[in-house]
Amino acid sequence: MRVASLKVENFRGIRTAEILLPDHAVIVGDNNIGKSTLLEAIDLVLGPERLSRRPVIDEHDFYASEYIGPEGQPVPISIELVITGLNADQEMRFRDHLEWWDNVHSAVIEGPPAQGTDAEGVQSCLRVGFTGGYDVEEDDFIGSTYFASPAKQDGTFDAFRNTDKRECGFLYLRTVRTGSRALSLERGSLLDIILRLQQEKNFKIWEDLLVELRDLEVAEKPELGISNILSSVQASIRNYMPSDGGADPHMRVSDLTRESLRRTLTVFMATGAQRSDGSEHAAPFQHQGTGTINMMVLALLSLIAELKQNVIFAMEEPEIAIPPHIQKRIINGVRGKSAQALFTSHSPYVLEEFSPQQIVVVSREEGHLQARAAGMPPGIKAKLYRQDIRQRVCEALLARRVLLAEGRTEYDAWPAVARMLHKEDPDRFMPLEALGIPILDAGSDSQIAAMGAYYRGLGKTVYAVFDQQEPAQRQAITESVDFPYEAPETGFENVVLNGTDVAVLRKYAADLVASESWPTDLRERAPTNQTTVDELKAVLSVLLKRWKGDGAAAALLCTATNQGQLPMFIVDTLARICASVIPPKPAAPALLDDVLDLI
Repeated sequence: MRVASLKVENFRGIRTAEILLPDHAVIVGDNNIGKSTLLEAIDLVLGPERLSRRPVIDEHDFYASEYIGPEGQPVPISIELVITGLNADQEMRFRDHLEWWDNVHSAVIEGPPAQGTDAEGVQSCLRVGFTGGYDVEEDDFIGSTYFASPAKQDGTFDAFRNTDKRECGFLYLRTVRTGSRALSLERGSLLDIILRLQQEKNFKIWEDLLVELRDLEVAEKPELGISNILSSVQASIRNYMPSDGGADPHMRVSDLTRESLRRTLTVFMATGAQRSDGSEHAAPFQHQGTGTINMMVLALLSLIAELKQNVIFAMEEPEIAIPPHIQKRIINGVRGKSAQALFTSHSPYVLEEFSPQQIVVVSREEGHLQARAAGMPPGIKAKLYRQDIRQRVCEALLARRVLLAEGRTEYDAWPAVARMLHKEDPDRFMPLEALGIPILDAGSDSQIAAMGAYYRGLGKTVYAVFDQQEPAQRQAITESVDFPYEAPETGFENVVLNGTDVAVLRKYAADLVASESWPTDLRERAPTNQTTVDELKAVLSVLLKRWKGDGAAAALLCTATNQGQLPMFIVDTLARICASVIPPKPAAPALLDDVLDLI
């Protein structure tokens, strides 16, 4: 089974969202864009223990924290899922609520009676939802889950209960928070889920443990003095409140209830250290390293998947404190044991394990969240996709903005100059990394328009720097990106050589000669004090093209000591990019200026 579609209204940072999900998916996007909110929304509907929290929702679960409308009416949170891929047992259990899902059009077939249910690509489905809001009379927040079909005569729906949810088998792992209680026995923990799935083994942990703890003596030796103190306290209380009860006060390990034991019991694991007496040291699992805890979570997930088939896993950022090769094992292990696996991630190593159609890119504007399958990027052949994805795809998919450059020379030069300018003038310039703008090598100027349309279609803000173009190509690029920056001449090497101060060019060339890095085949053209500017530019042009993939242009530009020595096109473009992301600082008040003048 799998979640095929998800609708969300007024939940946290999402005013509205309606997205389709593939069989397995990794959801990517900028920080605080709504990735985790989508998984939280699914958990509100399918999580068996979710509604047992108190309160179910609170003020901050509403979009912009507005749970009361302008006219005083409650504003509801609404979530609806369409679940497909039901097995025979699930179809039998939910037979009174089944509908039909058309995979071709990705929609529920309208009814009754549903037409075309025997058509190819049509399968049974289940619509379930959550609604929550503020109860004015009770001054409290309420929420419930329900079958979204069929509606009763009074317009209400049958309740979607915890026993129904357990048949759906949804597990949600939040980042870090799940690891801290994964091996506890609190209700809803992974270990508790495993025990519930093994109820047929007549697991009597609670009753047996309670009997043993009732007989366990705690600090009852007279020499410790604790029993005497408790008796004195009890005697003092009787002076004010005579009572026949309360005799023999003593200490116990806990409240001796199942709930207190659930909160108290902790799994201890070996740490690899040895005590002075040679015994092996063990510590509570939450004191293990973060990576070890995450691996334990994976082991528990694998066990749950083996005990319960047709399960849906949702996991936030599986890369936390995990090396790349283990990230890949986690993804493939969880995906191989589940009917559907949903991840959020910022790791290119995670994204590499998914096909382009399984990478779901989310963007949000004024609370309206959109999600699109990344698909195959333009200019990348299918057989080279895995080879190029980390550099040319992942960084951009994980960012809100991207900068397209024509080739490798620009790819190296622009970030290097931006970092250099930031050191000189931090109020005006910022490194591209700090702006959240990865730079992508488009391969050629002919690819910029196609790549710009691709990333713009995924909700990214697209910048592009490119050589002087013919009118038709310039128009295509301008229409495909948000911020086009055209150089004043053809060839980035020409921009560098003709716009950089001659003193910088001479110093760069002299440094190459002094460090014996000057090519031997160009020894006769090695620059001297008598070399003309035109001769110097001509030989440096040969070097920049020869060393295109070695960052030569970036090294030359970074030989400059101030922005006045750099090409005006590069400096002005970087300043405009920074200004488009970071608003200018407000001017100091006039009164403050007067005070500073006096000082």
